[in-house]
Amino acid sequence: MALPVGQQAKYWGIATAVFLVSLWFLGDVILPFVLGGAIAYCLDPIADRLERLGCSRIAAVAIITLVALFVFILLILLVIPTLVQQTASLIETAPALFDRLRTGLTERFPQLMDNQSVAYQQLLTIGEAIQSRGGELINGLLSSALGLINIIVLLVIVPVVAVYMLLDWDNMTAKIDSMLPRDHVDTIRQLARDIDATLASFIRGQGTVCLVLGTYYAVALMLAGLNFGLIVGFIAGLITFIPYVGALVGGTLAVGLALFQFWGSVEVPDGDTIAYGTNWLRIGIVAGIFGLGQFLEGNILTPKLVGGSVGLHPVWLLFALSVFGTLFGFVGMLVAVPIAAMIGVVARWGLAQYKDSLLYRGKSEDD
Repeated sequence: MALPVGQQAKYWGIATAVFLVSLWFLGDVILPFVLGGAIAYCLDPIADRLERLGCSRIAAVAIITLVALFVFILLILLVIPTLVQQTASLIETAPALFDRLRTGLTERFPQLMDNQSVAYQQLLTIGEAIQSRGGELINGLLSSALGLINIIVLLVIVPVVAVYMLLDWDNMTAKIDSMLPRDHVDTIRQLARDIDATLASFIRGQGTVCLVLGTYYAVALMLAGLNFGLIVGFIAGLITFIPYVGALVGGTLAVGLALFQFWGSVEVPDGDTIAYGTNWLRIGIVAGIFGLGQFLEGNILTPKLVGGSVGLHPVWLLFALSVFGTLFGFVGMLVAVPIAAMIGVVARWGLAQYKDSLLYRGKSEDD
């Protein structure tokens, strides 16, 4: 005999409350395990494919681990030092770039940039804030997010957790399936399949899009000669999962830096004198890089890798990231996407049940 609906709701409500309280108090502790589980989830299809090709599970995990280790070493040697150096340089250069902007506006719009005008005072305030807070910002980032102990813990525990979970993934899912309540096992399995399809489309597909576009932006901007091209590409690729925002933010930042770098910096022979002109070609190339990236994302990458029905609306995703990030910090942001996917799938299932019920149809359709 099945438990009454009220008792089931009570038990599941208690389980949800325990989960949220645990997330609240153990956020920093469970961070490596959340990251390791996410990595294992993303790599499990690759391990399954290697098994279908004839490898054992241990051999498949070993191959994936060796490839990941090789990629990680390449990042450590080639990319990460340059990324950190460009980030620090950009923060240090920001006050000078802002002063140049203020000077250019003063020369071109003297009436707007009068010492007593509101615009001038606001720009002055922003410039002083950048100059005073820039160093504090990078020091805070280095001391909190990139602390030595945290780095060591993440670099050691996350790969170990990911390897063990990837090795035992099928057994874990089978064990969880065996513990499902028998009265609702078919419904839960269907919801789990829908959630997995949503997460696979978004995390694996959109993650691949972010990686491809971030690499493209970084390499193309560096080849175009833009200073800080690597960090701009990294930022643009990181937020590409939000439609149009990645290209808009990255393009605005890149074009702005290109204007500072190439405006009035090219020597142009003019008879017997040498004047300084603007390299509009370089600026146009930088803008064209993001235009091409937006075209590739909308017409090739996203349709091929993500598909048309992800099930996570950008507004819902941003709301979930904001709420969970505010309540539970960085760990909350990591679990926001899967929880948002689960809530979305359950909500759609609940809506379908509602439309099949008498509460929606009424008795008139049965008459």
